[in-house]
Amino acid sequence: MPSKLHERGLEMRKQVLGAAHVEQALADTDKYTQPLQELVNEYCWGAVWARPGLEPRIRCMLTVAMLTALNRQQELKTHIRAALTNGV
Repeated sequence: MPSKLHERGLEMRKQVLGAAHVEQALADTDKYTQPLQELVNEYCWGAVWARPGLEPRIRCMLTVAMLTALNRQQELKTHIRAALTNGV
């Protein structure tokens, strides 16, 4: 049974990335990638993105800046789309 943090993370992930994107990512999971999806939802999106202090638009800008500096092109594409959706 998913924790409240996991549920909050899933909600935030859908808000930022779009429900269709998240549902597709979850549909593509298998027994090997399921634990990673759970970790991402609970900790990345639930513990970090959903905590108070910064609005999603600011978090999007910071994420795009960090992914650019780290040259993470594949992740950058997703987060640029998310940033545009969130008013950046």
